[in-house]
Amino acid sequence: MSAPAPALPQVVRFLPYQRAWIEDAARFKIGMFARQTGKTFTTGGECVDDCVRAWVEGRRVRWVILSRGERQAAEMMAEVIKPFTAAFYGVYNTLLRGGEPSFHEGEFRSPQAAGPDAVCKALEVRFPGGSRITALPANPDTARGFSANVILDEFAFHARSRDIWAALFPVISRTGLKLRVISTPNGKGNKFHELMTAEGSVWSRHVVDIHEAVRQGLERDIDMLRRGMADEDAWAQEYELKWLDEASAWLDYDLIAGCEHPEAGRPELYRGGLCFVGVDIAARNDLFVIWVVEAVGDVLWTREIIARRRISFAEQDRLLDEVMRRYRVVRVRIDQTGMGEKPVEDAQRRHGALRVEGVLFTAAAKLDMATTLKEAMQDRRARIPAGDVALRADLHAIKAQVGITGTRRLVADGDSDGHADRFWAGALAVSAAREGSADYAYRPAGRGAGGAGEPEDALRPWWRRPAGAGLRGRL
Repeated sequence: MSAPAPALPQVVRFLPYQRAWIEDAARFKIGMFARQTGKTFTTGGECVDDCVRAWVEGRRVRWVILSRGERQAAEMMAEVIKPFTAAFYGVYNTLLRGGEPSFHEGEFRSPQAAGPDAVCKALEVRFPGGSRITALPANPDTARGFSANVILDEFAFHARSRDIWAALFPVISRTGLKLRVISTPNGKGNKFHELMTAEGSVWSRHVVDIHEAVRQGLERDIDMLRRGMADEDAWAQEYELKWLDEASAWLDYDLIAGCEHPEAGRPELYRGGLCFVGVDIAARNDLFVIWVVEAVGDVLWTREIIARRRISFAEQDRLLDEVMRRYRVVRVRIDQTGMGEKPVEDAQRRHGALRVEGVLFTAAAKLDMATTLKEAMQDRRARIPAGDVALRADLHAIKAQVGITGTRRLVADGDSDGHADRFWAGALAVSAAREGSADYAYRPAGRGAGGAGEPEDALRPWWRRPAGAGLRGRL
């Protein structure tokens, strides 16, 4: 058998904490590293080193990298695996036989119990000795498709991390296969947190925050980074590796409880004031939700929350029409994304485009609405029903995540019964109150504006008149 390849640091200069990670030969190894400290770079170097060593020694090894999505898998391959492979081949080519490593792009197919195969892009490096490194997006289908050494890259940010784990672990159960898990923290509600904190674990754990990385030679200006980020919660999680449970929840339970009131959510207590409505459109298994708030002074009181599952669009239209008849509605905001296009158009035709607004749920729009709702609750300018367990779960289900690109986004944790549909209906209603209403005057047909003897109320916009005035007393 040929002699083993020289140690990895002769190819690339690694910092002490990076060398410690590479030289740790534990079968189960997990690392929690601050952002941009080289965790993906170092782990990619380890698996390329293993493949080259196997090539030199006449063995075969198989590595699979599961990233949070196709884009991240492609970046891992292009920015880490390929450069490392070229560097190793350049150094060790005199020891190697059988040609050069080759790069391939194809499809990975996973048969489904029902319906067509699940298909995703697979990127791969193939070594002449038979070793391979494959990069794939992580999901339960790809996780169960290989018997290989596995790298879970940014595992705390994987959707359905527990399902992926359940599908993956049997893959590496064969003796000798290795598992590498790396990530920055992302709150406490995921499998990565459990692996990092479980007692009596067989895992070899590595923890490197930004301060330790800089102490060991990483060139970063910590003060500048902190000032530039300008977000203490994100800084604590992304760079100082703090487990931020309630910081990741957009509305924590204390905030929700502080806005609960026994008189909220009771339509019979409607005072006849101006109302604002949010509507979250749904089909199939999601919830259709209408949330009505009444402005009483500077406080928005929830008067009614209607939640229905698996109802027709005709029934959804009927429920909204009834709300428009029961309350003096100034503005309605409706989720226009995807299937919401036609319901918005129909509602505007029935109730007027000045009162009904469609909202496309872009990341920016969602963050803006959620911020408006949160600020109203923090200022105690919102009242919500007390003791509603399903409502509490929906409101708490939205989490703020800072992705690996540094962008904050809002996601539902999947533990509520409506994918946070109540949350978004409430956010639409409160943001409708912030938007206010168009300023146009109502004038009875057949009479001139401001004519002699015309009641003063007839010249006011309808939402500024006493309850029951105009429009046959319906508003």
